[in-house]
Amino acid sequence: MKQISIILLSLFFANNLLAKSGNNENETFTNPVIYADVPDIDVIRVGNDYYMVSTTMHLMPGAPIMKSKDLVNWEIISYIFDEIKDSPLYDLEGGNVYGQGQWASSLRYHNNHFYVFFATNNPKKSYIYSTTDPAGKWEKIATFDGNYHDASLLFDDDNRVYLAFGGSHIRIKELNKDLKTFKDEGLDVEVIHGEPKGLLEGTHINKYNGKYYMFLIWWPQGGIRTQLCFRSDKIEGPYEMKEILSDDLGFPNHGVAQGCIVDAENGDWYGFLFQDHEAVGRTPVLMPCRWEDGWPMLGDEKGKVPKVMEKLVQGYPETPLVISDDFSSSRLALNWQWNHNPDNSLWSLTERPGFMRLKTGKVVETIFEARNTLSQRTEGPACSGIISLDVTHMKDGDVAGLGAFCAEPGLISVIMDNDKKFLVMTDRSEEKGRTELNQNTIYLRMDCDFNTDKANFFYSTDKKDWKKLGTEFKMIYNLKHFMGNRFAIYNYTTKSAGGYVDVDFFEYSRGVLVDK
Repeated sequence: MKQISIILLSLFFANNLLAKSGNNENETFTNPVIYADVPDIDVIRVGNDYYMVSTTMHLMPGAPIMKSKDLVNWEIISYIFDEIKDSPLYDLEGGNVYGQGQWASSLRYHNNHFYVFFATNNPKKSYIYSTTDPAGKWEKIATFDGNYHDASLLFDDDNRVYLAFGGSHIRIKELNKDLKTFKDEGLDVEVIHGEPKGLLEGTHINKYNGKYYMFLIWWPQGGIRTQLCFRSDKIEGPYEMKEILSDDLGFPNHGVAQGCIVDAENGDWYGFLFQDHEAVGRTPVLMPCRWEDGWPMLGDEKGKVPKVMEKLVQGYPETPLVISDDFSSSRLALNWQWNHNPDNSLWSLTERPGFMRLKTGKVVETIFEARNTLSQRTEGPACSGIISLDVTHMKDGDVAGLGAFCAEPGLISVIMDNDKKFLVMTDRSEEKGRTELNQNTIYLRMDCDFNTDKANFFYSTDKKDWKKLGTEFKMIYNLKHFMGNRFAIYNYTTKSAGGYVDVDFFEYSRGVLVDK
């Protein structure tokens, strides 16, 4: 088979600005500002720091809080919760919550406290968490029955508190000041009655210069996702409407929409929205916001999102969202998340220092039922991940490896079958390549190209000479998982518990693959 090597390039498709992302060498950045799956974003400024919350659904810990100084480089500093225990489905018992866990969150700062509101879909619950230190522990202060869809908190100037939420028909309800319950006889009004026709959701409500502004995505039939703004002099309305952005950033039929606006210390304003970007997921996009006749108009003077912009603040280094890890720490890095709630008795960073040990537990049939699948995002335009896997202690029926995890995954796995070990590549659940493995340490690699949404899988016995296994894998994005493809490291059993594997490292790079 053809052997190839990774060559990291500073330019990737130099004639295509969209192929780059984030930081450039001349203190500019290229959109999408984060070329990875960070959807349903809400951003606030506190002093000269920016904070962002996003959606992670069935992944744990969930609802990441990120921090930035320049709106371009973002560091994960905490998660709102470690686990959700409202249903055994979160433990992959009796079913699952793929695409249904924590959804779009609202992040606010009021009276020296940070607040996050979010809803879950199975079971239908809504929550408010709070903290004085966004990098520390968040406390759950309220639970509500029901899913308040794409909800947004507003702390008004008179200290009254409101929640705007819904799909197409948007309501505003008033909360008590302790935020634990809705206020009896408080405001409860439908402010948007399903007009204009087409999907309306993704509510973000704010107050600027005495006026109330609601930002909603609109998906007209036959059109692209579009950003609308509604404004009123009164919280209860009536609201007038204006289209403030309709642009696809050169990615046809994929409108940039859903998000918020945020001001800088110097008085400039920015829009922070996201764009569906197929297999890599939903990617954040940063753009100028200019006020015209009291309306926050997004994009440049022509209403287009710039592909390249100057950074708001110069001099801050690039902060990686996806990282390499040698597992030398006794604590798992914040960049990692588990698929559903982990079984903490079946993984360890200390039993063999310098390794991530993954033990098998409940007998399952597929990776979708497996506890303790460890994952990180993939990134565009291209990326690669390598793991070193010690499979000495696998048992018959065990399956361990590296994959592109989504609703239709591609995997390269070590399978223990009748006391023999095999390397197997699967596309969805169909085997596409197999070879016998005659040693206990193996290197596995996955390369992703998000210009074509194709991935390829390789193995090596020495981390120098690589052999491709199986066929090229077509990555997809669909609503079953509602999430971009992720690197997944897994170990599960189809026969009996008790086996384990040790992962020495995960080595990550962004770049382009070139034949040796």
